[in-house]
Amino acid sequence: MLRWLIGGGREPQGLAEKSPLQTIGEEQTQNPYTELLVLKAHHDIVRFLVQLDDYRFASAGDDGIVVVWNAQTGEKLLELNGHTQKITAIITFPSLESCEEKNQLILTASADRTVIVWDSDTGRQVQRISCFQSTVKCLTVLQRLDVWLSGGNDLCVWNRKLDLLCKTSHLSDTDLSFVTGSHIGELIIWDALDWTMQAYERHFWDPSPQLDTQQEIKLCQKSNDISIHHFTCDEENVFAAVGRGLYVYNLHMKRVIACQKTAHDSSVLHIARLSNRQLISCSEDGSVRIWELREKQQLAAEPVPTGFFNMWGFGRVNKQASQPVKKQQENATSCSLELIGDLIGHSSSVEMFLYFEDHGLVTCSADHLIILWKNGERESGLRSLRLFQKLEENGDLYLAV
Repeated sequence: MLRWLIGGGREPQGLAEKSPLQTIGEEQTQNPYTELLVLKAHHDIVRFLVQLDDYRFASAGDDGIVVVWNAQTGEKLLELNGHTQKITAIITFPSLESCEEKNQLILTASADRTVIVWDSDTGRQVQRISCFQSTVKCLTVLQRLDVWLSGGNDLCVWNRKLDLLCKTSHLSDTDLSFVTGSHIGELIIWDALDWTMQAYERHFWDPSPQLDTQQEIKLCQKSNDISIHHFTCDEENVFAAVGRGLYVYNLHMKRVIACQKTAHDSSVLHIARLSNRQLISCSEDGSVRIWELREKQQLAAEPVPTGFFNMWGFGRVNKQASQPVKKQQENATSCSLELIGDLIGHSSSVEMFLYFEDHGLVTCSADHLIILWKNGERESGLRSLRLFQKLEENGDLYLAV
């Protein structure tokens, strides 16, 4: 099982010139999101979205309020007011299946150095925690242990009753590894039990690994140009947003198998993997893009030279012979990220998004708006169905003889 942290980024200008931004025309046959609903409730940057269930989500940002929405209709359900400054983190705390109470909690942290626990069904403020010495910048729930963590200057562990259990960074778990990303473009996979490094990658942004990376950073790279801003992963791959690019790092082979070095015009802020080998990304440039991970065609290896010295591994010819074999192995596992959809609707940076398989895609932005992107074909079918149902109820639907 993998858990991950979040790092920050933009792709270097030099690479952008070698790898021009991929574009897609108006005919986006593989893009289902042809309709949109614009939701207005916030009056400052909307930075966070969190899914509550199959049809509800909550939004939060710099105005300090939390809004609960219906993902199907775009209806505003609740507005939660309690923080005096911007919200810095939000997460849901579902109830355990063994608990009699099935209410789901929403936890919000703010620059006012408080964490508020809300009832997601009623919007009632359950409790406020005000003992923090600094701003809580991240919240995490460990569902199996039924505890939640708050991270700022201190890492605190809390139970469901909001009792402080400890201030520590050591929690034992079985078969657990996690991934970290840094502002200098490092991606490290760790073993959570003995803290050993399982894999390391630092050459996402550098097409020439033989160059001195430290010198390259000092001469032409800003920290924001190479930083890993966000990533997600599954059992096979880590999908990382590095600068303006997207990279797919295979956990088994311990190398990058696909990339788009200039996936957006500006820094990629958030990415998510879908179940059908697709990837969604959003950026400071205000765009949301859909990608598909495709396997490249295998290339045949060149014939291996034969001979006495080559058979026993002696001489220069053996080294030359091994190169085509290695090249064949790399080609056999290489993939490509192909752009299949480009969603343009926001006028400013898109901070993050949520994917609802049935109800579409939700995006939030620095333009204070939330956009609910809908599958046009599905929505058209639902409208036709509702129309026929209404005609039938009113007795206006007759069978032709």
